Amino acid sequence: MIHKYSRVFGAASILAEDEQPPFEIVNTEGAARLVITCDHASNRIPRSLGNLGLDEELLTRHIAWDIGCAALTRKLAAMLDAPAIIGGFSRLVIDLNRHLNDPTSIPVVSDNVRIPGNTDLPRAHAAQRVEEIFVPYHNALAALLAEVRAARGVPAIVSLHSFTPVWGNFQRPWHVGVLWNRDRRIAGPLIDILRRDGELCVGDNQPYHAREPVGYGMDVHAEGNGFPHALLEIRQDLVADEDGVDRWARILHGALGEVLTDPGIYAAIDWEAT
Repeated sequence: MIHKYSRVFGAASILAEDEQPPFEIVNTEGAARLVITCDHASNRIPRSLGNLGLDEELLTRHIAWDIGCAALTRKLAAMLDAPAIIGGFSRLVIDLNRHLNDPTSIPVVSDNVRIPGNTDLPRAHAAQRVEEIFVPYHNALAALLAEVRAARGVPAIVSLHSFTPVWGNFQRPWHVGVLWNRDRRIAGPLIDILRRDGELCVGDNQPYHAREPVGYGMDVHAEGNGFPHALLEIRQDLVADEDGVDRWARILHGALGEVLTDPGIYAAIDWEAT
């Protein structure tokens, strides 16, 4: 178990029995020595939370999810023959890639949009979101990684995200960013391979830097276990439709397929000892 939380005495579940589960594992029989994660796949809000006080249009925007990533994850998992885990609810409910003490774990404001359902949230209600959404997702991911390691040895982890074309008044030039903190075993060669295509603008820890701060998945599941890993950010306008998803699945399949054939990357490193 990653965490243990006790349900608040007498509190009703925030997830109805007929509601979507907090995660989905796809391509469960995948034989690759790889696990793909998609933390921000969904813009769904549990019915009991009433859309957090937001209108439907806002929930289609990037504040609620990583646009295009769920479809890209499914397609890439099939192409690489890898299992993948997909988050079931919006990061506005609770962000699966934030530590629980991070103020953006349950954001009150996202890209200048106030989230009414997260404002002055009682601690007990926040704990329910942790227990019913965050903990099941990360326990399932830990179990999936353990299964792959037991069957095939140390696994690689690739986490898929997408980013907005414009932030503030800045037009972001990157088509894809490869984020890493201490481990360049996948990130380094992947950047080099992607940059062979002169039409691609490839960010090295851009548009975000993986050290500011280190996300939960990279910190706990990847570096915490010493597994080789990388976090990929694809610009959202490039994966906003089926053609874009298909194109980027092919690009990433080719690049990752080349990197992941190197047997030298598959070792667990104790980063605290280095």
